[in-house]
Amino acid sequence: MAQVTVPRNFRLLEELEKGEKAVGDGSVSYGLESPDDMSLSNWIGTIIGPNNTAYENRIYTLRIHCDKDYPNKQPIVRFTSRINMTCVNQSTGAVEPKHFPLLANWSNKYGIEHVLVELKKEMSSGSNKKLSQPSEGSMFP
Repeated sequence: MAQVTVPRNFRLLEELEKGEKAVGDGSVSYGLESPDDMSLSNWIGTIIGPNNTAYENRIYTLRIHCDKDYPNKQPIVRFTSRINMTCVNQSTGAVEPKHFPLLANWSNKYGIEHVLVELKKEMSSGSNKKLSQPSEGSMFP
């Protein structure tokens, strides 16, 4: 039986609906950057830093761009809140796929929620959880 390919906008509408329902434990959330974005391309995500890490009790914001090839191509993910993580470019806030396995090994089965959940897990990893963090409220340019 052949695999059915869901059109990009249908897939993104499903993700939008799921994001608006705030599934999971509420520590990650996402939605469209602008309700007028008919292309469903530009998203805002938030991650509440995990307990027992340098990120605890902080809210981090991200911009997520899904181009015309999404979900077959990974989204472009960039922190707007300053954060010190091994997979984040410290000049731009971009999550670098070569340092973040989910983006490096992207599958069209993944979605925006997967990216945010995996970034939160990465915050708890041994290489990140104790990294000193920029002052709260500072932003990438």
